[in-house]
Amino acid sequence: MSDSDSEKEVLVVTSKLKNYIRSSSGMSTSANVVPALSDTIRNLCDQAIEKAKADSRKTVMDRDFS
Repeated sequence: MSDSDSEKEVLVVTSKLKNYIRSSSGMSTSANVVPALSDTIRNLCDQAIEKAKADSRKTVMDRDFS
């Protein structure tokens, strides 16, 4: 898988996301939400990776997301 393919990959379980939004609010979920949320998750992961690297670790931990 190339970098451009991995950037397009969906990182959330769409059905679970839609079920959560519907059960929490009664609202529907636009198809555009999933790629946007995947991009947000990708950015958060990239930041966490950099924090782990700065701490000389090879493991991303929960504290890297704060």
